[in-house]
Amino acid sequence: MSLNLNDKKAVVAEVSAQIADAQTIVLAEYRGIQVGDMTRLRASARENGVYMRVLKNTLARRAVEGTAFADLASEMKGPLVYSISKDAVAAAKVVQDFAKGNDKLVIKGGCYAGKMLDQGGVVALASIPSREVLISQLLGVMLAPVSGFARALAALAEKNGGAEAA
Repeated sequence: MSLNLNDKKAVVAEVSAQIADAQTIVLAEYRGIQVGDMTRLRASARENGVYMRVLKNTLARRAVEGTAFADLASEMKGPLVYSISKDAVAAAKVVQDFAKGNDKLVIKGGCYAGKMLDQGGVVALASIPSREVLISQLLGVMLAPVSGFARALAALAEKNGGAEAA
């Protein structure tokens, strides 16, 4: 069923709104994927805050016009699923994790912060830990000297306390 002009404008407006806040877009060809598998992919995307949609490529090209993702228009060929995320790595991670278990999903490319990514670039982006993991690692590094100092003071106090009791 084809969309009328108003429906097409609504789709372009919706996707443009998602792209306006996005850091990353990943394109993947979904030819031959079972409906149940595609449903699992969409559920995973929702859980990770990724906007995922199958679009007509002409509508997607209109949505990226004039944005940092405009260079992606040349890659929009064939049946594609578009994954758009505000988090820099979420879209790449969702698509890459699914592609590991389903060889029918083929990553075609993507764009991160205005830089074009090939398939290897998307895989590399997906291997970066999420923002929350990076923050927790940073806090662990920042707290290590303080906790080490506290353990040293506790050991010194125990040693001195043990000497007085004897």
